[in-house]
Amino acid sequence: MNFSETTPSRQTEQYDAVIVGAGHNGLVCAGYLARAGLTVKVVEKRPVVGGAAVTEEFHPGFRNSTCSYVVSLLHPEVIADLDLHRHGLTILDRPSGYLCLLPGATLQLPRDVDAAKRAIAKLSPRDAEAYAKLDRELCEIGMALRAVMADPPPNFGGGLADLWQALKLGNRLRALSAPLQAALAELMTASIGDYLDARFERDEVKGALGFEGVIGNFASPYHPGTAYVLLHHMFGEVNGEPAAWGHAVGGMGAITQAMARSAEYSGAKIETGAPVRELIVENGRAQGVVLADGRTIRAGIIAGNVHPQLLFLKMMDGGLLPEDFRRRITHWRSRSATFRMNLALSELPRFSALGGANDAEQMKGSINISPSLGYLQRAYDDARAFGWSRAPVISINVPSVLDDSLAPKDAHVASLFCQHFDFALPDGRSWDDVKDQAADLIIDSVAEHAPNLKSAIVGRQVLSPLDLEREFGLIGGDIFHGALHLDQLFSLRPAPGYAAHRTPIGGLYLCGSGAHPGGGVTGLPGRNAARAILADRRWHRGAARP
Repeated sequence: MNFSETTPSRQTEQYDAVIVGAGHNGLVCAGYLARAGLTVKVVEKRPVVGGAAVTEEFHPGFRNSTCSYVVSLLHPEVIADLDLHRHGLTILDRPSGYLCLLPGATLQLPRDVDAAKRAIAKLSPRDAEAYAKLDRELCEIGMALRAVMADPPPNFGGGLADLWQALKLGNRLRALSAPLQAALAELMTASIGDYLDARFERDEVKGALGFEGVIGNFASPYHPGTAYVLLHHMFGEVNGEPAAWGHAVGGMGAITQAMARSAEYSGAKIETGAPVRELIVENGRAQGVVLADGRTIRAGIIAGNVHPQLLFLKMMDGGLLPEDFRRRITHWRSRSATFRMNLALSELPRFSALGGANDAEQMKGSINISPSLGYLQRAYDDARAFGWSRAPVISINVPSVLDDSLAPKDAHVASLFCQHFDFALPDGRSWDDVKDQAADLIIDSVAEHAPNLKSAIVGRQVLSPLDLEREFGLIGGDIFHGALHLDQLFSLRPAPGYAAHRTPIGGLYLCGSGAHPGGGVTGLPGRNAARAILADRRWHRGAARP
């Protein structure tokens, strides 16, 4: 796709809406608005669309998803409404679930619950039954919450519309049985460690499931609220199957390319290489943006698909915001301690615990190094004390076993998603000076399980937390645009009174992952922000919403 390039000019452009940031939520918002007949301009700092959902060549002949790497949370209504399949999106099922690497052994947790029970029963029949019960609970609660997460939450102190939202929420949760309502309350407030300790006896099982509580979450497994992150990953579906995971053919960039094509087909204009210098705010309302090259784009609607701190504290005068809101955004917690690597491989890793077999079937899911809750705790403690984990938590994915378009014949690409690597290193060190040292440690950690890995590597891409902030605008390296903790969720995301995508500045909306329902490639913040924009226009064109 050929997007327009920056052409320096001092002429003023005029649109109904400007979207700041061509990540997936910005493109979704643009697509909905353009379909509704608005004139829409999307401006993006990077030379390509996609934000953190992008596929790039990182070594000659080798392409991979640069940041986000698997599909599950992308909402089916977004896919259908924007006709993404017609615009080139194909999602393949990933049937294999998780392969958990243990010292000298593995624990396979396939998506099929009966098969997973049989694997766990070899360690503990009691844990096998507990796993089946947990899976049923999570699926039922996840299905109930999917509808909740698909709509904006009620605002504190809101009017009739917010009261109606609260009533709908109550009705949806009342549909859960009393035991499931209690389980939901526990999942929202408990630590993943306490939650699993109360249900399982084997460290291996608790470690495998505990991994879900620390994905993109710089926290101890015993930090209250970490159990919610386990639930957050149950909201999705792939090709009609709830809680499944998939692979977008061509990598995650195929999703955002389809979104961009859909938005352009509906009339939206997308310009890359066009960073925003500042928002234009006049008489308390957003009126446009000024680009870094000095050009002005006027519009009565601005939707920010960027981190809240960038939107409210960097792109505009924070003094225009209410004091409580400004304080909230200033102290918004963003620090996921994520380190990303992509590897170009001449052959598949051969894991010792699998007998050294070159087994592509075993690699159609995720391969995780997370053997116990104690391991997760030590990884967190190390990062707090030394900057990064001496024995990191690692999730390995080899998408080229499903999608041979990503690598040359007989070669492969691997994604490594690693925790915990603190954004703020001790002693004032910079990630620019030590990221290769950390990357070598990660490779060594995987090579303990796959001795052929080092000789198979022909190239690598290394993204430290600082790289994630600098290149993709993920403040603190946070993949979710803000920690998914109880005080930064639902009606509190990003601030009390502003959870429905509207902001204290008239005409300015938040359409990125800093809004409800949070991070992940869902498209929901973009869809719901577009709904709020269109509702406000229906109320009275150009007037503030009551």
